[in-house]
Amino acid sequence: MEHDPITVSIERRVNPASISEATIWVQAGINLANRYPGFLGSGWVRAGAESDVWYMLYRFADEQTLTDWEESKERAWWLSSGREFMEQSRVERRSGIEGWFDAPEGILRVDEAERSNDPDPVPPAPPRWKQAVSIWLGFFPLNLVFTLLVTSLVPGWEPLGVFLHVLISTLILTPIMTYWLLPLVTRMLRPWLTAPRRARRSAS
Repeated sequence: MEHDPITVSIERRVNPASISEATIWVQAGINLANRYPGFLGSGWVRAGAESDVWYMLYRFADEQTLTDWEESKERAWWLSSGREFMEQSRVERRSGIEGWFDAPEGILRVDEAERSNDPDPVPPAPPRWKQAVSIWLGFFPLNLVFTLLVTSLVPGWEPLGVFLHVLISTLILTPIMTYWLLPLVTRMLRPWLTAPRRARRSAS
């Protein structure tokens, strides 16, 4: 059975007097999660230089590996160690690739909408065709550069055959896409990805 990766977005509020401690605390949590099977990456941003709101994101391969991390003793200890300066205010989950396309600001918009009793506060993920374009824009140049490099610099690459070519390429390029390139592309394309969809004109 195929399982979709799960991305968890968390909004936390940090005591402004404990920024240094909070930074170390966040990195410690990432290091702990990295030891667990199924961990696919993590990151965090602050809402602004003067803001006490922090947005955190982490991803696991499926529901089971995510549960193993979230119910672990290491995570329980880590959370308890940050209670003096860190307060969790919201958690959201997305399955599949959509999780990487959620703007951190979207979590704040959800909270604001809930406070105003909006009946449909959850901001939608970008259309799948936009997601596909974003992935292609990252994967095509990466794959092209990798192919040019290995064919010109690695002796004996061509005789390896198609199977080994694909196996080696995906083993190397998938982590690069997941940890670095895809987050970079989505940040660069954020205005386009989050642009509201145009309403279709009704037939006259």
